[in-house]
Amino acid sequence: MYEVIDEFITYLQVERGLAENTISAYSRDLVRFVTYLETRNITPLKTSRNVIRDYLGSLTQNLSKRSQARNVSAIKTFFRFLVSEGRLKENPARLLETPRIQQKLPDVLSLDEVEQLLSQPDITTPLGQRDRAMLELLYATGLRVSELVHLRLLDVNLEAGFVKTLGKGSKERMVPFGEMALQALKTYLSDGRPALLKRGHPPYLFLNFRGKVLSRQGFWKIIRNHGTMAGIKKRIKPHGLRHSFASHLLEAGADLRSVQVMLGHADITTTQIYTHVTRKRLKELHETCHPRP
Repeated sequence: MYEVIDEFITYLQVERGLAENTISAYSRDLVRFVTYLETRNITPLKTSRNVIRDYLGSLTQNLSKRSQARNVSAIKTFFRFLVSEGRLKENPARLLETPRIQQKLPDVLSLDEVEQLLSQPDITTPLGQRDRAMLELLYATGLRVSELVHLRLLDVNLEAGFVKTLGKGSKERMVPFGEMALQALKTYLSDGRPALLKRGHPPYLFLNFRGKVLSRQGFWKIIRNHGTMAGIKKRIKPHGLRHSFASHLLEAGADLRSVQVMLGHADITTTQIYTHVTRKRLKELHETCHPRP
């Protein structure tokens, strides 16, 4: 059965083009599921809807709703694959219900907090020039942190003011950036990055102090430190500037579809969470500023 899982993983990679993180999570979920079936002397080809429901019920004590939902998705996708390959005639997971996940509003920085954060790096140093360029570009484009740290030199078009990135599912998109990010990038590329280079010619845009590609964890430490230095009380997470990018665009009148394209969301319902943030902000402004709140 594990050979079948390997075939399924290849299917997810080649035909579905899912992100590596999703594929890894699905693989772990399915190994856990098959291990559970083995304890009951059942194979996936002989299982039933009730057995699958019993298994999913066993996850409720140890996994979050989001992880439970992902397990349901992995199992449903796996059994659809088995049916499509002719290994099963009927799909026992077809009618499984996905646990409802409470929609959590993202933490969004105010415009003043963004300014405070972006002004923290010391741009008289190579690392400060790098940090300023990263923060400016992240806020200007709304890239995911993983997309930011994997940018290559060839992905940035300074003349046109666009950055090219590969998002989830290896889907390519072009995102514009403005003058502030452009100037920060030019300073970093002319002064900061050459000073960080040790040897060789790494293709990546942002380098650590060793001249290697910067990791996601490295960026998380950078943004957290600058947030602390700026005196921002909110807990700044890696996606904080991405959330702020989307929320501030919508508050300024950008249409939802355009924001969806720039964020690289496959489904516009994912982008709609930011409209809730915007409505919450408008409500606060109304209560604060209206003469009859």
